[in-house]
Amino acid sequence: MEIILAAAIGVLAGSGIWLILRPRTFQVIMGLSLLSYAVNLFIFGMGRLTVGAAPIISTLKGTDPSQYADPVPQALVLTAIVIGFATTALFLVVLLASRGLAGNDHVDGREADL
Repeated sequence: MEIILAAAIGVLAGSGIWLILRPRTFQVIMGLSLLSYAVNLFIFGMGRLTVGAAPIISTLKGTDPSQYADPVPQALVLTAIVIGFATTALFLVVLLASRGLAGNDHVDGREADL
């Protein structure tokens, strides 16, 4: 499972960086979104991949920390997803306004010289 998670993080980060380097604004926004998803998966993976573990310490199971999942990365990722969705929506509104004013959606405001 760790190899699949690491590969997913790598693919998302690589695709996000590639899209950030593209000349069009929409591709840059999608690249930032993919990069934020990669960071969210990385943070979520740092909380240890455990299945069926309780997120809080119970007096019935004892106080062995290896039996519990860490709730902090889960809370951080949930907050980051909400904030990322809001900023992506804001970026898309700014993109549409910029495209309407400038007439194109290139990052530097000019058509690419082909």
